[in-house]
Amino acid sequence: MSILSAPHFHDETAAIEFLEAIIYADGVFCPKCGNVGESYKINGQRPGLRCCKACRKQFTVKVGTVFEDSHVPLHKWLMCNYLMVSSKKGISSHQIHRALGVTYKTAWFMTHRLREAMAPGGVLPPLGGNGKTVEADETFVGGKEKNKHAKDRKHQGRGAVGKEAVFSLVERGGKVRSQHVPAVNAHTLGKVLNDQLHTSSRLMTDDARQYIPLGRGFADHQAVKHSIGEYVRGDAHTNTIEGYFSIFKRGMGGVYQHCSADHLKRYLAGFDFRYNEREALGTNDNDRAVAALKGIVGKRLTYRRIGA
Repeated sequence: MSILSAPHFHDETAAIEFLEAIIYADGVFCPKCGNVGESYKINGQRPGLRCCKACRKQFTVKVGTVFEDSHVPLHKWLMCNYLMVSSKKGISSHQIHRALGVTYKTAWFMTHRLREAMAPGGVLPPLGGNGKTVEADETFVGGKEKNKHAKDRKHQGRGAVGKEAVFSLVERGGKVRSQHVPAVNAHTLGKVLNDQLHTSSRLMTDDARQYIPLGRGFADHQAVKHSIGEYVRGDAHTNTIEGYFSIFKRGMGGVYQHCSADHLKRYLAGFDFRYNEREALGTNDNDRAVAALKGIVGKRLTYRRIGA
């Protein structure tokens, strides 16, 4: 039987129970006062309605999450989440709109809320470490068609005119961490490296000039000379991060086609999440969907905040 035939994708009560099993894995808690284990169900009302014995407030599992105040049935949210995390290069809001029978505006808002859930919360530990290798590189996305092959001295003629810069770090055999940066220079990239990368790591980059001073702060720095056609020298290469960028660029160009600078961080969160929860690390589509749902708590995203 297809996974999409599962009850929680079609029935609201089953959807509530499915989400409660994930969010309340350590016990039911009140999103109003934080009290744990002191609530009771209110029968005969809407599915999943509970009342806290401490503060007497009513709540459901959706309160305090990206699903709060949404009029879209929860089972459609769960379907949307599964479609997004199981599509390697992502899925467009237009496709969600057609598949779920919601308006395009609703589908667009749903996908942005779920990307917000996929974004890591809190302070992340540095990537890499003793004996570990991390590849760093930048790429450019967006821009007008007429500028896609325009030369730009500032970015070494790589067609960055009118585009947004993305800087990523990939730990070999591990995870990726990407962010939208205002410029590609030693100052901007150095701040990211200092904040996100353990100094005992081996750093692999291309031969772009901004990496020359930055590499001195790590255990080892190897740069492959793309400018003379060198792409591999022993174990020095940036093939891992180029593979990630290949998925990212095909998704942004072929699935989404357009993304404003204001929303790029959420698209990056989605691509990073799918890569970090990939099959090669032992995560299948079902596990990935559950992992995404674990991130919905404490991430309210209103239509005004999203910048529509």
